[in-house]
Amino acid sequence: MDSIEQNTLSELARDSLIEQRRARRWKIFFRFTYLLIAALIFFTLTRDNGSKNTGPHTAVVDVNGVIASGAPANAYDVIEGLERAFSNKNVKGIIIRINSPGGSPVQSELINQEIRRLRSLNAEMPVYAVVEDICASGGYYVAVAVDQIYVAPSSIVGSIGVRMDGFEFTEALDSLGIKRRLLTAGENKAFLDPFSPMKPAQQRHAKSILDNIHKQFIDAVTAGRGERLQQNPDIFSGLVWTGEQSIELGLVDGYGSVLSVSRDIIGAQEVINYSIQEGFGERIVRKFGAEILYKTMGYNLY
Repeated sequence: MDSIEQNTLSELARDSLIEQRRARRWKIFFRFTYLLIAALIFFTLTRDNGSKNTGPHTAVVDVNGVIASGAPANAYDVIEGLERAFSNKNVKGIIIRINSPGGSPVQSELINQEIRRLRSLNAEMPVYAVVEDICASGGYYVAVAVDQIYVAPSSIVGSIGVRMDGFEFTEALDSLGIKRRLLTAGENKAFLDPFSPMKPAQQRHAKSILDNIHKQFIDAVTAGRGERLQQNPDIFSGLVWTGEQSIELGLVDGYGSVLSVSRDIIGAQEVINYSIQEGFGERIVRKFGAEILYKTMGYNLY
């Protein structure tokens, strides 16, 4: 074997050894990464919002932002937070802290109904709503299910109404010489299509939907506020009021904050937040959990 062949074999052997070492390092790195993520998953799945080992305290559940499926203020997360609070024997009262302009009537109604159900099963547990900046539309739909509602003087409250948004671009298409091509099975299937004119009968139907949902909203407010609500037709017109005005109208009960209500009304100054919040661990579970379980535990996921 000449020197060239020996050098070539030596280089191949050296390169192979280097590649094996590199592969081992990457293998160790990935094992460590999977272990770390598995630990985060375990921590996420076993941690508890609101400790059962703490002393007497006030539980807070947030309804923050637009109320909608998939949003932080979705019905199922809010309800889960409430259920955890009601199940803790050390909770002396529950505050629903609201900063919401409203949102889905379905999600709002689900929260309202669940608050009523939980209150009926736990009559001794006081439940209050504290409005900070805004409690409008669906936010107020949630609030009327509690015992009492507290606001700041400049809080915004109300908007008891329903809306359906849309645009009509028919004249714009005509000015551009564009013809709309739309095929449907069912003459009213596309009655909300923004590129087609809405017929009077379709407009009446859309209005009947809004009126029906509005009545459901009014019924919920009337049931929740009872005789505290003043006889004023503007209340259900969709207008909003300041916290000061809403007290006069009977929409809310008085001034208060989370701190003052927990301290002076509930009598448990320590406050623990029971809201379901997506942290780093939750994001890891949602984005990588299935892949990690498959690779580390041999699960077949379909």
